[in-house]
Amino acid sequence: MTRNTRALMLGGALMAAVAMSAPAALAQSQPEGGAPMVIHAVADRPALNLSAYGEVKIAPDMATISFGVVTEATTAAEAMQLNATRMNQVMAALRRAGIEARDVQTSGLNLSAQYDYVQNEPPRLRGYQASNQVTVIINDLTKVGTTADAVVAAGVNQINGIGFGLKDPSAAENQARQIAVRNLQAKASLYAQALGVQLGGIRSLTEGGGYSPQPPVMYARAEMAMDSGGSTPVAAGQLTVRIDITGVYDLNR
Repeated sequence: MTRNTRALMLGGALMAAVAMSAPAALAQSQPEGGAPMVIHAVADRPALNLSAYGEVKIAPDMATISFGVVTEATTAAEAMQLNATRMNQVMAALRRAGIEARDVQTSGLNLSAQYDYVQNEPPRLRGYQASNQVTVIINDLTKVGTTADAVVAAGVNQINGIGFGLKDPSAAENQARQIAVRNLQAKASLYAQALGVQLGGIRSLTEGGGYSPQPPVMYARAEMAMDSGGSTPVAAGQLTVRIDITGVYDLNR
């Protein structure tokens, strides 16, 4: 069979296929009467865009205390030396309390000149103030009060605050996620029922929020945290772990 013969046979087959499919194509593209048909894209289904959240209450298992040593002297060197001596005593007290070195972090170190101000007179240098601030993580909540007492006795004269948290919040977060999804599903079903339509599948789900440590509770003065009846009382209370979600559901008419 020559090349020209094969080309003629292939062309004939293609023409026959087009002829057989033409009626069906015309039936879809042109109705009776010859008027052209315009095909529109199917509009998106109506949808619900809803938000919900889940919360879990849980007792903290760790605490963070921020405190410092503030000293004053006539010269900058003396103020820093006095501060270093007291802070070394505080660090020793922390070790005796069972606090590991990895759980102690310097959060501020400052030195500033101190002036006396009298009306109509230039400022007069009184001396220098040195401040060393540290943040301590306490993993045993039964030792929070006694640790605070120990560092104050060792030379701490400024307590900036205490906060509580979780060593591993993942379990509480997962529980809050499940609650959030159940709340979202219930809300979507309620809306669909009120609208008289059937709830379809979910298009998207977005998460926000999550666990964040409790902000520090401030003390005005270190001595206010002391209790003459024993160690400093500390109430850990509960933390709230919250997960926010947003979902988009199809609605079936």
